[in-house]
Amino acid sequence: MTSDADELGPLRVAIIGAGPAGSALAILLARHGGDVTLYDDGRRPDLLVGESLVPAVVPLLKTLGVEEETASFGCVKPGVSFVWSPTDRISVTFNRFAPAVFPYAYNVPRPRFDDALLARAIASGVRHVAARARLQPNLADEARGELALAPETLAAASALGGRPPHLIVDATGRARHVARVLAIPARLGPRKDVAHFAHFEGFRWDDAPGQVLIARREAGWSWCIPLQERLSIGIVLGQDDAARLGRTPEDRLERAIAGDRWLSSIAGDARRVTDVATYANYQLISERGHGRGWVMMGDAFGFIDPMLSPGVFLALRSAELLADVLKPWRGRRAIPSPTELDSALASYANRQRAELSAWFDLVAYLYDGRLAALIQAGRAWMPQHPGFLKRAMQQHIARHVGLLASGAATTSRYSRGLLRFLSRHGLRGVDPAALAIR
Repeated sequence: MTSDADELGPLRVAIIGAGPAGSALAILLARHGGDVTLYDDGRRPDLLVGESLVPAVVPLLKTLGVEEETASFGCVKPGVSFVWSPTDRISVTFNRFAPAVFPYAYNVPRPRFDDALLARAIASGVRHVAARARLQPNLADEARGELALAPETLAAASALGGRPPHLIVDATGRARHVARVLAIPARLGPRKDVAHFAHFEGFRWDDAPGQVLIARREAGWSWCIPLQERLSIGIVLGQDDAARLGRTPEDRLERAIAGDRWLSSIAGDARRVTDVATYANYQLISERGHGRGWVMMGDAFGFIDPMLSPGVFLALRSAELLADVLKPWRGRRAIPSPTELDSALASYANRQRAELSAWFDLVAYLYDGRLAALIQAGRAWMPQHPGFLKRAMQQHIARHVGLLASGAATTSRYSRGLLRFLSRHGLRGVDPAALAIR
């Protein structure tokens, strides 16, 4: 019997799930001669969290060849405005940080965005199997891997000819298929929030087109994401606070809008044109992101928070990182040995976990009030006509916060260290607790 290391390539990869992570990986592997089977049953909700993208996504869209199509159905996002109180608002535009930060991003209807990526994957030569994949522990050949495609799943991909893949990729999002099969726990974040959101038409908008609005509420926070002809409005709050708003998601979102002067001024007369979607059970990172013959990516590996909108970026970034470590075996070359493959997957998992952890830390600065307090302290520190030194310091700090929040350099040790130092020593008497999101 020949070993995997003696077998000629290309590496056979089975990707479970055709969200942004799965389709992006499929494109990157197939483009370089990879043997890719993408399982997707086509079932997805009408609304998905992740409608607002960060600037670091745009270069990835260009690499994947879908930016032009994204622009055709998306809305250009010039920046984000944070409303911390009726008198405390800060508006940020991405072009302020160019060229270190890409000068714009997009707001997108996620089902249309996901479909565009899947279509590009199929056009790249990926074998699309329109079936729901099932995984099971690999009891027949544990030396080859911990997981196997169930017999009916393997048979559904006729082009595989009954040959199992060398690598199974879990891109099933928050369903976390591999974690369920192998009973892999996750490290949970401190918040136990629930999000309710829907799309509206007939809203009033007095901000820049495409500018995303984030507002702190008495309990939790809300978002307004402009799309083409529609506005996505969502609330994020603790489960007990949500229950006090009403019994159903519809009641909760309606009462949240009616009871908030700012939201009511935008959507008080608007018409809801979708069901209300609900998301819970997020802020998690899987305790294991890879094993013998399998790996997680995207939300299956970890989901941080709707705050700052990192989800789609982290999904596409995981595809980029995983494709990079698989580069030696994407074409028609010898298949890696189990040890070689495990080493490559471990390298990827370490980098993706670092990305997730860095975003976890950054989101915490917003929830516990440190970032808002730092902004207030900075404003008080700046005179009406600042000198060169103070102006240069302000620009330096703003640039590094922009690098962190845009995805351009969220893992930067210097930028993270600077923010940590300032939040400890630069608040100048401003109490973060007074600006925290509870």
